[in-house]
Amino acid sequence: MIFQTFMHTLGGIAGFFLLILGIMWVIFGVYEAKRRGSVKKRKVEDWDMKVTKFLKVITYLGIILGIFCIMSGVSGLIYNVPPSIAFISREVSIFTSALLIIFGIFTLLKPLNDLPIASVIGLLAGSAVVAVLVIIIPGIAYDVIGIFMNPTLFFIILFIVIFAIVALTAKFYIGGLMKISKFISWPPIAFIVAGFCFLQGFLVLVLGVSIGYLF
Repeated sequence: MIFQTFMHTLGGIAGFFLLILGIMWVIFGVYEAKRRGSVKKRKVEDWDMKVTKFLKVITYLGIILGIFCIMSGVSGLIYNVPPSIAFISREVSIFTSALLIIFGIFTLLKPLNDLPIASVIGLLAGSAVVAVLVIIIPGIAYDVIGIFMNPTLFFIILFIVIFAIVALTAKFYIGGLMKISKFISWPPIAFIVAGFCFLQGFLVLVLGVSIGYLF
């Protein structure tokens, strides 16, 4: 019941999420332009050379926002929730939900161009596996490991091995996603996404209609 109420609430503030998405993508566009030295420039330096600390923080916030936007879009479709209290039809706006899901995914993919995502995945996987093993392994196992090496050293080595394997595997498979990330990181694309979000958000929250009703 609590989960359904939470999801229903997310679906009902879809218009609000569109405005926040618009603001986020304006920030993406401005800082990408500053980072590249031009709005039209496509090439960019490595992550740790040009990106400011502020952009790094915004990137992390973008991941969280992307997740909530996807959840809001999906909730609207599942529970038939209008995207705002001002929405005239009092039913779900399919266009708004689709926009939130698509641009929410874009917002999740954007950090692939800014963060060493393969290393992040490897770090999380290695930490999780070692933490679980430390919790569930019986005491006798530590004695057996101690015959060959220090248990602490064993877990450190295990972490490094898992980190390396997962990071290399992730780097291999996210090549296609990296290309998408680089494309949507181009400042003009960011401003176009922001414009769509602002327009639809304004229509939903103020006029109570969707772009789909105007064309």
